[in-house]
Amino acid sequence: MSKYLLVGLGNIGNEYANTRHNIGFDVVHAFVMKHGGMFKPDRLANMAEVKWKGKVFICICPTTYMNLSGRAFKYWMDKEKVPLVHTLTVVDDLSLPLDKIRLRAAGSHGGHYGLRDIQNILGTDAYPKLRFGIGNSFPKGMQADFVLGKWYKEEIPVVKYKISKSVEIIESFATIGLDRTMSEVNNLSFLPV
Repeated sequence: MSKYLLVGLGNIGNEYANTRHNIGFDVVHAFVMKHGGMFKPDRLANMAEVKWKGKVFICICPTTYMNLSGRAFKYWMDKEKVPLVHTLTVVDDLSLPLDKIRLRAAGSHGGHYGLRDIQNILGTDAYPKLRFGIGNSFPKGMQADFVLGKWYKEEIPVVKYKISKSVEIIESFATIGLDRTMSEVNNLSFLPV
């Protein structure tokens, strides 16, 4: 049975719930809910195990805070013996507009502290990432407030639509593979009809 590690990046605590920076948590929670899983507190993360189409998904939302996400990633990858190519890290991305999602086999952290920590601990940037565009409509010097802020009311329909599409992308990644999924989704505009 193939095993996958699904890592949602975010921060624990009610003050971070439903913020742009926690979209990784939101996507992984949506995947687990769709497939009837339940999260439980475990080592360095809240963890759920999901079985779907002959595959096992170890789904984690690290409890280490964003900037130390690498410890949880490495612990669960090693513990569950998941090959790096079967991991998928879901993360917010300021450099992508709100209607975009990018799936990548590798790539720099782009200044994202969660990705930077994972890269430092793994010693490589060659691990798959699902980058959820959050846009960058903030005044100069207000990036942290924007990233840690709640979605604007007018953004919520797009965000909900993209979360459900991200769940489908995760399923596609595990069934038809990274390359085919990338070619199908990376140039799409994800706006609800």
